[in-house]
Amino acid sequence: MRNDAIVHKIVEYIDKVSSYTAGVDMRTFSDNAMMLEACVFCLSQIGELVNTMDDDFKEQHPNIPWFSIAGLRNRIVHDYEGVKVLLIWDIIKNDLPGLRSELEQV
Repeated sequence: MRNDAIVHKIVEYIDKVSSYTAGVDMRTFSDNAMMLEACVFCLSQIGELVNTMDDDFKEQHPNIPWFSIAGLRNRIVHDYEGVKVLLIWDIIKNDLPGLRSELEQV
């Protein structure tokens, strides 16, 4: 898959997470297993997509935290039970909007 297609797919996953959590507070999010698991799945897919990107492309866009995104995917996949809901919530509310904006400029 080409890098531009990967970026587009990542934005789609970000939009899914945003739609799942629109108008939701942390308590509702943490109490809703289906919503939580859907969002965690999307985040893991974003990390998986980042792992398929060309290193040259990532080096051309150093303002995007590629290593951290891939690292989250590894934490989710290898230690799902250890992933903290508060961390996921923080990423959804504080990091994904900025990531989406950065990716739109790519």
